[in-house]
Amino acid sequence: MRVAIAGGSGTVGERVTRAVRERGHEAVVLSRAAGVDIRDAGAVRRALEGADAVVDVLNINTLNTDRATEFFTSATAALLDAEKAAGVGHHVVLSIVGVDRAPHGYYAAKLAQERLVESGGIPWSIQRATQFHDFARQMYDGARLGPLHLAPRGRVQPVGADEVADRLAGVVEGGPAGRVPDLAGPQEESLERMVRAYAHAQGAGGWIPAISLPGGLGRAQRDGSLLPGPDAILGRQTFDAWLSGRDPD
Repeated sequence: MRVAIAGGSGTVGERVTRAVRERGHEAVVLSRAAGVDIRDAGAVRRALEGADAVVDVLNINTLNTDRATEFFTSATAALLDAEKAAGVGHHVVLSIVGVDRAPHGYYAAKLAQERLVESGGIPWSIQRATQFHDFARQMYDGARLGPLHLAPRGRVQPVGADEVADRLAGVVEGGPAGRVPDLAGPQEESLERMVRAYAHAQGAGGWIPAISLPGGLGRAQRDGSLLPGPDAILGRQTFDAWLSGRDPD
């Protein structure tokens, strides 16, 4: 099977590329680092020649709803158009658990992406996953008040990025399946504790006060709206195992 990975040079994309190849398939990376700009329709069509499936793990680092929505919808539309021209039979996209329960900011953009995939004319699979363990680092780096780091309150069930990548490779092999079961980590965690544990592991000292993020997304993060349901597939690697560099139990 020939599988194209959009965003295949990124943190998740590199893992998906490796997982696809480990399963014996050919992986084609679609990224600017690999010489394929998603905005270049001709380059994308050429890269997709002979492809059986596309896995979309493209990402943008912004919390702005309009900017994120423009990115995901334009990139998705470009991919779907190129897939139709190339005869690709399966579009797989990575999304986030709870986007429909908290359609705010970045989550609103991912929900718009899902809707476009569902109506795009290419047989599809949507894999929603919870936040990665690295979410603790993102919050530690991003939630600051001057020099003071902050620990946002939240209920999360983080999952290992390698496990997400392996799951996406399995979804490709399974063929178009619509919304597949959500993927989450093995246990619920306190985001506040995760941020502080991450800081401690980096040797950072000092006070890290807890805060409640404002807005709908902040509320959803605290009230459990972003946690998986009972039918979710659970990974094996805990946050503490990831933090200490241990393999999944």
